[in-house]
Amino acid sequence: MAGKASPISAGAWATLVVEGPAGPVHVRSLGTGHAVVMLPSLGRGASDFDDLAQRIAAKGYRAVTPEPRGIGGSTGSLEEVSMGDLADDAATVIEALGLAPATIVGHAFGNRLARLVATRHPELVAGVVLLACGGQVRPAPEHMAALRRVFDTDTTPEEHLAAVGTAFFAPGNDPSVWTGGWFPAVAQLQGRAVEADDPSVWWEAGSADVLVVQPADDVVALPGNANDIVDRLGVRATLVVVADAGHALLPEQPAVVADTLLAWMTERDF
Repeated sequence: MAGKASPISAGAWATLVVEGPAGPVHVRSLGTGHAVVMLPSLGRGASDFDDLAQRIAAKGYRAVTPEPRGIGGSTGSLEEVSMGDLADDAATVIEALGLAPATIVGHAFGNRLARLVATRHPELVAGVVLLACGGQVRPAPEHMAALRRVFDTDTTPEEHLAAVGTAFFAPGNDPSVWTGGWFPAVAQLQGRAVEADDPSVWWEAGSADVLVVQPADDVVALPGNANDIVDRLGVRATLVVVADAGHALLPEQPAVVADTLLAWMTERDF
């Protein structure tokens, strides 16, 4: 697994292309210092982390946001792709850019990949941060139905927004901030990789320290998942529950997420 990066200036951000195992991986980077590599939710792009990236870069960290396969300039095939393949894309970015050991932040679907990178490539990982993490305790049928409707291209805009609100946002929070940014074809193929995956392989994130950020109102990644991780990992795990946040979390409580992440990294001298 190897790659090389070609930088292109993009204002305050740097845009790079890393040669991944199955094709180019489009990466944006902001700031300098200890690297924080961020992996987004199912069928969503790396721009979900723009606000968080700016907040942590302002505190002396380097935010690195690889685009998932099938989005933007990340053109590696998703046909018959495995979770290991997707985790290796992220690992190649860390290697190619000389970021090791990096902190890996995974949001929702990305939490699986973050833990898998830590399991497969422990030498590349300083710590793991799980935002709205799932993997074992399944949502209620009505919430799974809403999650599926989010990626149904036959829904009306009103139906789609209602599904986003039900699956991703706490009651009273505005789901319209996530009207766009959905990639149903990518989500479908990522979902197949999830179905073929064995969570027991990566559930404990190798030997890394883990910060678990659990939205209090998450109906997709239920608190039972977070509690199980903390119970299993013991002193390796830190749990923080964020009020007034659902599965989306990042647009709902951006300052709380950033402050929690920064405090945890500071404690570990990252």
